Amino acid sequence: MSSRKPRPARRWRALLLSGLFTALVILLSFAIGRYPIPPGEVVRILWQIVSGQFDPQTATEAARVLYYIRLPRILLAALTGVALSGAGTLFQGMFRNPLVSPDVLGVSSGSALGAAIGILLPAGGSIQLWAFACGVAAVALAYGIAQASRGQSVVMLVLAGMVVSAFFSAALSFLKYVADPYEQLPTIVFWLMGGFYRASWPAVGSLLLTVVPGAVLLLLTSWKLNILSLGDEEALSLGVNVRVLRPLLIAAATLMVAGAVSVTGTISWVGLVVPHIARMLAGADHDRSMPVAMLFGAGFMLLMDDLARSLTTAEIPVGILTSAIGAPFFGYLLITGRREAWR
Repeated sequence: MSSRKPRPARRWRALLLSGLFTALVILLSFAIGRYPIPPGEVVRILWQIVSGQFDPQTATEAARVLYYIRLPRILLAALTGVALSGAGTLFQGMFRNPLVSPDVLGVSSGSALGAAIGILLPAGGSIQLWAFACGVAAVALAYGIAQASRGQSVVMLVLAGMVVSAFFSAALSFLKYVADPYEQLPTIVFWLMGGFYRASWPAVGSLLLTVVPGAVLLLLTSWKLNILSLGDEEALSLGVNVRVLRPLLIAAATLMVAGAVSVTGTISWVGLVVPHIARMLAGADHDRSMPVAMLFGAGFMLLMDDLARSLTTAEIPVGILTSAIGAPFFGYLLITGRREAWR
């Protein structure tokens, strides 16, 4: 008799573990920082906000810090984790490649170029808007190249993404070369490192518009991703319209990632590592691993941000920490050969 747990039990166990992890990190994120707030005070202030009793004019300093600084930052980090982890899970399943990350089609390179353009504009432009538009344009260009060659072939999509990423990276290097080395270049470099220091309620609002609809769509169609990962011919034989579903899912993931990167800058490795952790917890069934990846990704990103603003007196860019922690962890997964995570 097999000793493996039934699939429903494994799914709910994975969701429970991910939920507990994320909840603990959220509570920690509210409490720590330059202005420590006791957990009991955090709960009291949050209740005031939820119940509509919060008044900025009469609120305590701790309440204002939590409402205007920490709460937007926590929401921004969590939404970014959901976007990157969900998109990473989607692309790894869609392209049947465990080494694929959310920027496989060039969205991060496009957003980086757009941010640089916004920084260099003489009259000053919206960096977030330029980053978002160029990120979406990069993926649209990659998809167009794939369509012009051999349709929606998975291999052609990946190759087109590589071409677009290389071109946009070259354009970014040129802009860095011509940028003012005293003002513009440091701004570009700092943006590329990624971070949540731009957190604000308007930023959270803009991210909600792109991440929430995309995440809902990925969750509702995650069971179809299992069929899509079998290959185009098998998916068509099982009644899945590949020509409609694939571009729809790519568009949803692109909007999620472009929206996140346009606010936070480039944050690497999260969309590559977290899907592997989700598969280790919930199995390879995307109907189970997708919600676990999003939930765990939110907590993981929050934890990285907590470390970024607590390890030293000066805030460390989150992108540096995610690379420093994600790369060795991924190497550990490769060395230990966790094959059950791929099945």
